[in-house]
Amino acid sequence: MIRERIRKISSQDTKFRGIVYGISFSTILITIFIGIFLMYKGQYTFTALGHSLKEFLFSSDFNPADSVGAKGTVGSVPFILGSFYTCGLALLFATPFAAVSSIFITEVSPRLGEKFLRPTIEIFVAIPSIVYGWTGLVVLVPFIRDLFNLSYGNNIFTAAIVLSVMIFPTIASVMIDSLKGVPKAYKDASYALGTTRWQMIYKVLVPAGKSGMITGIILGLTRAMGEALAVSMVIGKTRNVPKSIFESASTLTSVIASNMGNTFDKTEYNSVLWSMSALLFIISILLIFLIHKVGDRNEQNK
Repeated sequence: MIRERIRKISSQDTKFRGIVYGISFSTILITIFIGIFLMYKGQYTFTALGHSLKEFLFSSDFNPADSVGAKGTVGSVPFILGSFYTCGLALLFATPFAAVSSIFITEVSPRLGEKFLRPTIEIFVAIPSIVYGWTGLVVLVPFIRDLFNLSYGNNIFTAAIVLSVMIFPTIASVMIDSLKGVPKAYKDASYALGTTRWQMIYKVLVPAGKSGMITGIILGLTRAMGEALAVSMVIGKTRNVPKSIFESASTLTSVIASNMGNTFDKTEYNSVLWSMSALLFIISILLIFLIHKVGDRNEQNK
């Protein structure tokens, strides 16, 4: 009786373990297959159409042909720079607010923060991208235009503000969890040495949770790099190399989302869009490795 029950429990445990392993490995395989597919589609620009990687990454001349057999230029510098300018500026806007919010929730007023502020932050995650984009287009674009006396309000600065609001919840959530993970003994020891609460925060709490906070910033950057719809609605969608944050531009994601459905397979235009998709995939993988590197360093410091 007991042996039969133990055998039954062991069998259930084996099945459950098999399901968990199967789902885990399938996730890895799906990611690998996506990467292989993107690399296969993206390499056509270089192997079949004869363009160089140097031209793709460092040229600003973008005029690909949209018919089979025709040839143009595939310089993607305007979109690469547009992506990094927009995402970098969005991080610059979102990070201070996320850091202050996480400190407020974890240390300054935990009860008020957990009851009101954190649920409010989480609501931002549920808002669709189209709502952010439409709000930015209707409200923010004319406001920025009038505020800075510009000819138009569709520019990198406007896109960065919209994007910063979108990535703020991601950064803040990770930072909150990181600061909550700081051992209470660290804070108690700091108070025992006679520090004030604010001294404890910037000399003990923030340094101890720094790795997790950096991880949140990198995750926010990853989220920003992948956003297409909202950004494309407010950035202006031009092909010029941006020389100012108040100029219109395009990002890799916005140009892919706007043009992929209007191109034909095996054309130069379609192929270079796939190459941009592969580039975005590589950037995302590098950012994920960077997150793990920061996490490993944090474990070593502990």
